Amino acid sequence: MKLRLTQLAAVALFAAVTTSPAHAGHAAKEAAKQVIALADGGALYLFDDGLMAKEDRYGRATSVKVGTVIETKDGRKLTMTSNEVARLSQLLDLDHRG
Repeated sequence: MKLRLTQLAAVALFAAVTTSPAHAGHAAKEAAKQVIALADGGALYLFDDGLMAKEDRYGRATSVKVGTVIETKDGRKLTMTSNEVARLSQLLDLDHRG
């Protein structure tokens, strides 16, 4: 019985880790030309058409004003030139549908 509970706990932990926001967004990552890690734990998606969108550290598309300076994880500063929040939100939602 004790071994079975341990196995169940391990399966639950694995399921929680594999469905976390850090593992979500496969469709968004494939649609983007480049994904840049940000200092705040989020990500900046650069699409083939030159437009960009920001994902927060929880895996949600967030709106950012054009002209806002964003710091990357490696310390670079990038200026937002567009705000494709609806596009990114739709791509992120594709991974959560059954």
